[in-house]
Amino acid sequence: MKYWRTPLDTQEVLVTRGIVHIIEERCKGCGYCIEYCPKDVLVFSTRFNAKGYHPPEVKRPDDCVNCHYCEIICPDFAIYSVEDPSGPAGVGG
Repeated sequence: MKYWRTPLDTQEVLVTRGIVHIIEERCKGCGYCIEYCPKDVLVFSTRFNAKGYHPPEVKRPDDCVNCHYCEIICPDFAIYSVEDPSGPAGVGG
């Protein structure tokens, strides 16, 4: 999508990167984290956890922007993200 104008601070905004951690044994396979991820980072895995559910797995780790949506929406507290220590993705995202 092309915008007819851009924000004045586009060159100053640094997009953080995140690392997603999944606690597979807590997951009940609801898929909320997969559905609500704005960057489509997660997918259902093919393996089962101890409860018999397919927990999510990270399919595109470099696309995570550490927004914490997966963490906020998870009813079982089975997923969280932390800031990537290697730093932001760069200027302008």
